[in-house]
Amino acid sequence: MRKSLTLVATGVAAALALSACGGSGEASSTVDTLDPANPVTLTVGASPLPHGKILQFIDENLVADTGLDLEIKEFDDYVTPNIALDDGSLDANYYQHLPYFESQVESQGYDFEHGAGVHVEPYAVFSEKHEDISSVGEGARVAITNDPSNQARALTLLEEAGLLENVDAEASVLSLTDEQNPKGLEFVENQPELLVNDLSDATVDLAIINGNYILAAELSTDDALLVESVEDNPYANFLAWKTGNKDARIDKLEELLHSPEVKSYIEETWPNGDVTAAF
Repeated sequence: MRKSLTLVATGVAAALALSACGGSGEASSTVDTLDPANPVTLTVGASPLPHGKILQFIDENLVADTGLDLEIKEFDDYVTPNIALDDGSLDANYYQHLPYFESQVESQGYDFEHGAGVHVEPYAVFSEKHEDISSVGEGARVAITNDPSNQARALTLLEEAGLLENVDAEASVLSLTDEQNPKGLEFVENQPELLVNDLSDATVDLAIINGNYILAAELSTDDALLVESVEDNPYANFLAWKTGNKDARIDKLEELLHSPEVKSYIEETWPNGDVTAAF
């Protein structure tokens, strides 16, 4: 039986809250085999959409008689799930892509491993002031994530639209030169979960929004001015766990996340490609 808890917390407050809940830094004991007669719990942290919804589908349709019991904890930010994985509050998390994962491992010193990509949520550019990207003029204000790995991703999308030039994979709003930013775009950085709010700011011309927050706000890429291509996209989201803690429970969930049933579920639930299977 799935147990689900939504955690709306960020930063230091989140870390303190998780520690108070008993995060000991000790991961649960690994499990060598699964016994359908005695299901074993795997606690997984996830963004509510689409990750939590995909996990709920698995829990309700695919885990019966596998010996796996999913406990899903949902997080509304990008920082806390890795804190919780590191301190042992979670056995695994499912919400991040490789560039973000690598930047977190490097900057925070996490000792994590990850599985294969499950799906891509394309980045998209929305506007309440413009009906076409060609109408974006000099000095336009652009709301963009303050997360470095996704910031470069967002800037690349603007380059593809002709608003920036010669953007590299390590680009940031602070590194852009006048030559790279010929229109003199003004960037307004914000936490990724707050960019949807910037969309309604009358001073903002464009808001570049992460796919899971597009879904949470009940927006659709059908209404976006720009949508990231999912072909050969390096931003597939995957399951992650602490190094050395991969066991039969994680193996089974990794198998189910890449099952034909999950692929069909993704295609049927998001037929417009707001979420696209990566396998």
